[in-house]
Amino acid sequence: MILACDVGGTSTRLAVFEPAEPRASLLAEKTYSSREAASLEEIVARFLAEHPVVAGHEARLTQACFGVAGPVVEGRCITTNLPWTVDVSSLQTVLGIEEVYLINDLVANAWGIDWLSDSEVTLIHSGRPDPAGNRAVIAPGTGLGEAGMIWTGGKHLPFASEGGHAEFGPRGPLEYELAQFLERKFGRVSYENVLSGPGLVNLYAFLRDTARGSEPDWLAEEMQREDPAACISRAAIEGRSPLCADALRMFLDIFGQESGNLALKLMATGGIWLGGGIVPKVIDWLTSTPHFLD
Repeated sequence: MILACDVGGTSTRLAVFEPAEPRASLLAEKTYSSREAASLEEIVARFLAEHPVVAGHEARLTQACFGVAGPVVEGRCITTNLPWTVDVSSLQTVLGIEEVYLINDLVANAWGIDWLSDSEVTLIHSGRPDPAGNRAVIAPGTGLGEAGMIWTGGKHLPFASEGGHAEFGPRGPLEYELAQFLERKFGRVSYENVLSGPGLVNLYAFLRDTARGSEPDWLAEEMQREDPAACISRAAIEGRSPLCADALRMFLDIFGQESGNLALKLMATGGIWLGGGIVPKVIDWLTSTPHFLD
């Protein structure tokens, strides 16, 4: 059996598969809150304890791969949006197996693209993709992940990038004012500071604090109780707050800009894939408004 794990700043998802054709067979899966655990090893141990289908067949668990949000160097990752250090050797100890791999989460996304069926992908713009061209993946969530896929002559080979931490390049007077606003808070401003869950909150705060919209009391209360980014996107999509709608439009504008930047930097004539936790929640706006594609 194979253990697969996606480690994000908000959630950690684990699943166990048994190899089968045409796709592996899912045996068990569960999602945990990343921030409620002291380490990834704690979550893995809890998953094993909670799933007898796995724990009862330790000898059959032969491989494990962990996609982690952060740079992976020599089997070790200091996570970007969590106070964790993830190390292959400690995961080998917890699992009791040798064949354990640690890769960047966007590299994991990239490896999975060719396994997706048409029904699992939403086409935003068809373009004229070159089957032998490089590809790019960009994914806003708790942070902003970016990765590439280089054509090797026979297949696409994913490679990691920390492009989400590249310096934000504003376009136009409003974004220049945004950059100055965020510089006072962060010093150096990266694309992750605007294209992520916390980034959407930063855009909202900028528009609110520069008198470009008013915050209703009900929204302020919601944002105290729940994830602020989720509250903002939900209020925008439901048409309950013009301020939230403006923040989401600005998010999509900048998302489109950085996706275009990534396509140029990687010469991604093979296509760009959008992933992460935010995109599925705003997919109707991505496909029905001009803000991303323009």
